[in-house]
Amino acid sequence: MSADHLRDAKISAARGLYEGLASGNRDALSRLLHPDFVGHAAEGLPLGMGGIHVGPDAMRDKLWWRIGEHFKARAVAEAFQVLEDGRLMVSGTYRGSARRSGNILDAAFIHLIGFAPDGRIATLRQLTDTAAWRAALDGSGRLRTIDYHVDHGVATVCLNRPQARNAIDFQMGWDTLEVARRITADSTVRAVLICGNGAALSVGGDITYFLDNANGGFGDLFVEMTMPFHQALEILSRVEAPIVTAAHGAVAGGGLGYVYAADIVLAADTTQFVTAFAGLGLSGDGGGTWHLPRLIGPRRAAAAYLRNTPISAQEALDWGLVNEVVPAAELRERAAAFAAELAHGPTVGFAAMRALLRDSWRNDLSAQLTAETRALKVTGDTADAADAIAAFVAKRPPTYTGR
Repeated sequence: MSADHLRDAKISAARGLYEGLASGNRDALSRLLHPDFVGHAAEGLPLGMGGIHVGPDAMRDKLWWRIGEHFKARAVAEAFQVLEDGRLMVSGTYRGSARRSGNILDAAFIHLIGFAPDGRIATLRQLTDTAAWRAALDGSGRLRTIDYHVDHGVATVCLNRPQARNAIDFQMGWDTLEVARRITADSTVRAVLICGNGAALSVGGDITYFLDNANGGFGDLFVEMTMPFHQALEILSRVEAPIVTAAHGAVAGGGLGYVYAADIVLAADTTQFVTAFAGLGLSGDGGGTWHLPRLIGPRRAAAAYLRNTPISAQEALDWGLVNEVVPAAELRERAAAFAAELAHGPTVGFAAMRALLRDSWRNDLSAQLTAETRALKVTGDTADAADAIAAFVAKRPPTYTGR
């Protein structure tokens, strides 16, 4: 069987699984699952659903049917990717509501599906935002590591594990994904401010969490942690609102992803940026191997990775990693002012600018010029453009409504 046919067969089996679960078709599930099937549901799911379930019956009774008993929900698959080890990675969303409370369930998921030689599903590892499941059951808040609010068009994303210097654990990865999804879904958001409570924006991965949870080895743990985090960063790269990040303290490892996500970065004068991965024998995450060479140049990026060379705030400014360096005591206020300024700008125009700048890395000049013309058509038809042009002629400041 060719690679394309094998991929299609795996996707077909996964789709059949989701259809069988949605309809409660036990016979269809029996045909799809190998007798030696082993499922691993996300730890922390309510109702005792998390953990390892050995055999198709255990998976049905302890996870899938229990979901059906307490929720009216279905898994909506949104993307499929075959991994190098042959497993199929499916990302999507559980959508529905809790039966008793009526609270909405909207929980991102990633499924890693393994196959037996006969093509049946042999393993399924479920990663999901467990806080969203608990929130649907009891109405409790679902963000535990990030303070998030929207005020006057500015969505503030404040990392809130100050006791751990905002180190990234499994929950922060999912909370970042949840926040990214909220921003995308909220048409009132016209700018985003990313900041951190405590001594640092983020020191990267939480080493204590690594040591406490690497039961199956660090490699699998890192895959589980980076998948929601990376999905969040990818979503943030496509949101229509401009992003401002306030960087302070030690900004290290995957924590640099919050810097790379921004269009405008302000740094406290005492900030240090360090990739940190070489010191742990790791290769890196957070998009740094894509962003850093483009921001500061390939040679400097290589030194930052291979030699673990720290980058001072002044070097970050000189090399193009940040836009402005300010005294630490002024950082949050200055960054908030930048975000507020952008929130009062031409929202549709900013969205088009973000897309053009992002896509320029993969376009040749001809394609980019065509994209600019298409974007001018969209932005030229906005009320913001009409008012700005009239304001220019009348020698008055424009008033942008975001439309």
